[in-house]
Amino acid sequence: MSDKFFKDTYGSKSPQDTQAHYQKWAATYEDSVAEQGYATPGRVAKALWSKRPEAQTPILDYGCGTGLSGVALRSVGFEVIDGMDPTPNMLEEAKAKNVYRSLIGFDISDPEPIEHGAYSTISAIGVIGAGAAPPETLDLLMHALPKDGLLAFSYNDHSLADYSYTSRLNDWLDMGAARLLFKEYGPHLPGMNMKSDVYILEKT
Repeated sequence: MSDKFFKDTYGSKSPQDTQAHYQKWAATYEDSVAEQGYATPGRVAKALWSKRPEAQTPILDYGCGTGLSGVALRSVGFEVIDGMDPTPNMLEEAKAKNVYRSLIGFDISDPEPIEHGAYSTISAIGVIGAGAAPPETLDLLMHALPKDGLLAFSYNDHSLADYSYTSRLNDWLDMGAARLLFKEYGPHLPGMNMKSDVYILEKT
């Protein structure tokens, strides 16, 4: 069953398809990714802590899913974490983790679901990529940050192979609108021989 969900992940044709996919997958999602050794949440959390080791810094965990990212953020030292996800069943799973200060749902078609400047630190762990969130999500999150704000995120191998994702990142860097503080290629889903880049961007 988990193989079917993984396969279907990259076949979504619209945001609504993606949301419906994760709504169905919510109950077994963690078992599926655990079987494959899901490593990206821990890697992103450690990278973010290395650049902003402040336990009381409020973090928006965008696309928090079932809360694995929140658990990873908490495990490295962050204590004030708000989760945000458009999928109700995922949020129910996240609530059970007891690592979030608050959990926020939003309409997947809302072009600006985050109030500008509300958070100086945002994570999007395993979120921006094929089968999850479109390339322009990077713009949405960067625009929501204030000057000097940090965005911690990842691109898996599928996203790295898609020019529409890498070009968005390069646009921000080439324009001087963001500085790359951290980049590391490493394990994502080792059981599927898939890797990911982890990034920390600072908005200039």
